[in-house]
Amino acid sequence: MSREQRTAVDELLRRRPDGPPPRSVAEMRDGFAAFMALFPIQSVRTTDIEIGGRPAVRVEPQGAGRPGTILYFHGGSFVLGSPRTAMGLTASLVTRTGCSAISLDYRLAPEHPFPAAIEDCVAAYRELLESGVAPESVVFAGDSAGAGLTVTATLAARSAGLPLPAAILALSPGLDHTRSGTTMTTKAGVDPLFTRAAMQRTGDMYLAGQDPRQELAAPAVLADLTGFPPILLQVGTNELLLDDSVRLAERARDADVDVILDVTAGVPHVFQSFAGQLEEADQALDRAALFLAQHLRDAGGDAR
Repeated sequence: MSREQRTAVDELLRRRPDGPPPRSVAEMRDGFAAFMALFPIQSVRTTDIEIGGRPAVRVEPQGAGRPGTILYFHGGSFVLGSPRTAMGLTASLVTRTGCSAISLDYRLAPEHPFPAAIEDCVAAYRELLESGVAPESVVFAGDSAGAGLTVTATLAARSAGLPLPAAILALSPGLDHTRSGTTMTTKAGVDPLFTRAAMQRTGDMYLAGQDPRQELAAPAVLADLTGFPPILLQVGTNELLLDDSVRLAERARDADVDVILDVTAGVPHVFQSFAGQLEEADQALDRAALFLAQHLRDAGGDAR
């Protein structure tokens, strides 16, 4: 493992100039966008589209692609971000799999609190299906809050009677608004990005007074994953949210769902963003792309 690289990434995140809290939502969004713009983006073709009544970006590989669609949900604590801030990760998956992606610009809190983002993800998926795309040729992928949406959108799609996607890829997912995981305490100070107080602030914006003790707000604690497609959870040991992935993997196991819990030591939240700077990031993305390609191939796609 690249100890020097991991140390450099940790130091970079700890000296990130966020400004004195509490900042306004607009300032938080601008700061997040500026930070994410620092990450390189692999060469892909992008087209602005609309799906499910929301803006989105279609991301395609340069040259010939392969069948299959990655429906991508960006991170940002349900308050920040857009398809553009997640373009580095989306493009990495597109170039590694050869499949196209649709990155959804779902509604954000506090203007549009829970469950607006989930509804937008399901609406986008529904439109894909209604356009003739087979569910077996679609995978859900996302990072952070968007990784949480891969799970909650699947729960909501199942409740709506929709066929489920071929697989789920969740990069450092947020899966528990009760914040009851033990790593919320044991990783305090170890996590270079988050504090419980910061998570509480954005979580309060997202829930807007609603009870977090419900399946769509705390799937790591309450979700019934029966009938779910295969899941790959990738997470670092330097994360407050580590236990979200651990507990969801246990629930998937108990529901007899194929699940891979992929834990990388000494790396932060959504460490895959550091592809090209951190060996573990590139290795994790390679594993993620293989997982997606295998399940699209097994479902009848040609993603080899």
